[in-house]
Amino acid sequence: MKTTLAALSLTALLAPTFSQAADAPITAKQYESVLAGSWRDPANRARDGYRHPQQTLEFFGLSARQTVIEITPGGGWYSEILAPLLKDHGQYIAAVQAPSSSAYARTSAENLRKKLAADPTHYAKADVVEFDPKAPVFGKPASADAVLTFRNVHNWVAADTANATFNAFYQVLKPGGVLGVEDHRAKDGANLEAIKDSGYLTTAQVVKLATDAGFKLAGQSEVNANPKDTKDYPGGVWTLPPTLKLGEQDKARYVAIGESDRMTLRFVKPVQ
Repeated sequence: MKTTLAALSLTALLAPTFSQAADAPITAKQYESVLAGSWRDPANRARDGYRHPQQTLEFFGLSARQTVIEITPGGGWYSEILAPLLKDHGQYIAAVQAPSSSAYARTSAENLRKKLAADPTHYAKADVVEFDPKAPVFGKPASADAVLTFRNVHNWVAADTANATFNAFYQVLKPGGVLGVEDHRAKDGANLEAIKDSGYLTTAQVVKLATDAGFKLAGQSEVNANPKDTKDYPGGVWTLPPTLKLGEQDKARYVAIGESDRMTLRFVKPVQ
């Protein structure tokens, strides 16, 4: 694993407010306990080898006392990890698209609420907020220590809502707060139209979205890299697991490649 941790010195300079919420580091034993939790869907747990949740969250600087907003958590893959880790001293908030925005959004929101309600032992403190994807607001200004989003930015770019979304991240974060982004990584120089069709984004495009909103790049990690991913499939990134869009066609080949090559980026909201 190759990780660039320029984040450490930069965050020390930019984030006194954030550091106050980061004084309760999550231990390796806590991660081990949660990742092995019986409440996790076995299919989700089987993907840990591709998604590297502990290393990813450690890189983002997750701490037990933080208020963390996860943007569009989908089926709750990371909810199963984040909510239990934060339930005793922090706050996990799932931000979902308003059900009125699409049938998919409605189904996703309903399923996530049911998932959280069905297990109060692990999810009782978890909260769900709804947002309009065209004019997003994720909470009161400067109310969150961290905003995290996994494999969503390509969707916002395709829908032309990415700039508004990153601006909303900036508004909801405290000065010194962290924005953690993971997404499918395109080859450098890929054009926008190819990106919309493939689901992959260049790192430069994501960095520009964040810095245009006011963030500073604080670190990049290769923890979710996959050098086997050639990024040139007939069904885009969805050709690979877990979607396997082409079904049985060349399935063994795509399973052998594994999940996509992903960028993992950490940004900080400067202290004004």
